[in-house]
Amino acid sequence: MITQQKPFVSEDSAAGLSGHVRRRECTPARGVLFTLLSMSSVQFSAALAAPAMSVYGVFNVTELRLAWAALVLALVIRPRFREYGGAHWLAAGSLGISMAGMTIGFFCAIERVPLGLAVAIEFLGPLAVAVWGARRRSALVWPVVAIAGVLLLARDDTGWVGEPLGVLFAICAAIGWASYIVLMKRTGTMFDGLEGLSVSLIAATLAALPFTALNVDMPIDLHAFVTTAGLAILAPLIPYALEMTALRQMSASSFGVFMSIEPAVAALAGFVVLHERLGTLQLAGVLLVVSASIGEVVTGRSQAATR
Repeated sequence: MITQQKPFVSEDSAAGLSGHVRRRECTPARGVLFTLLSMSSVQFSAALAAPAMSVYGVFNVTELRLAWAALVLALVIRPRFREYGGAHWLAAGSLGISMAGMTIGFFCAIERVPLGLAVAIEFLGPLAVAVWGARRRSALVWPVVAIAGVLLLARDDTGWVGEPLGVLFAICAAIGWASYIVLMKRTGTMFDGLEGLSVSLIAATLAALPFTALNVDMPIDLHAFVTTAGLAILAPLIPYALEMTALRQMSASSFGVFMSIEPAVAALAGFVVLHERLGTLQLAGVLLVVSASIGEVVTGRSQAATR
C-alpha cells in the first residue's frame, strides 16, 4: 500500500491526459491563463444551461452534467481505486460534496437572480480564502477593491436586484466555492494528474443524486442527455481540470483573488447569451474587479521575485 502522504505516480512518469504527467516547475502565468479559461467556460456554460434548466429542472440538469463529466473523466483517467488510502478517499469525497453543493446552489441562484449578481455573491467565497491567506496587510487592499466592485455589480440603475431566495442560494454557493478552493488544492497535491478530480466528480455525482427527487415531475428524455453531455464538457469537466492544474501553479489565496474577475465574465456571458444588460453601476463594478485581479497578480509576482 502506498503511503497516504505521497502522490501515486512518480514525478518523472510519462506525460498524458490520464494523469501520468511530469510535474513542471510552477509558473504563475500558466496558472492565471488556466484560471481565466476556466472562468469563461463556467460562465458561458451557465448561461447556455438556463433554457435546459427551465425544461428539465435544476437538479436533473446538475446531476446529468456531473454524471457525464464523471463518466468521461473516469474512462480517460482510469483511477486506481484499490491503491487509495483513507486520507485520499476523505479528501476526494469532501471535494465532491463541495462541488455538488456549489453547483446546486449556483444553478438555483441563477434561476432567481441575474447571472452577474449570482456570481458576485458567490465570489464572497474565494474572497474569504484570499483574505485568510494574505500574509501582509498591504495585500488586503485588493480584496477590498474587489468586494467594492462586487457590491456595485449587485445593483443596477434602479437599486438592488434579485429576490431573497436567490441571494440565499448564492450565499450557499459561496460557502461551497470557498471550501472547493481549499479542498481542490489539497486533493491536487495528494493525487497525481487528474486522478483526484476523477474520484471527486464521482463523489459529487452521488452527493447530488438525492436532490433529483425534487424534480420528479420534470422527466428526462433523450434530448436532455444530449444537451447535458455538451454542457458537461464546458462545465464542470474543463473548468475543474483547469482549476486543479492552476492551483498547482499558484497559491490558493492568489487563486481566490484572481477569481474576482469572474463576476465580470459572468456579466459578459449574461449579456451575450441571456441579454442581461449592464447598468452604469455594474459597469463600474466590472472595472473594479478587473483592477483588483490585475493588482493581485502583479503584486503577487513582484513579492515572489523578491524572496
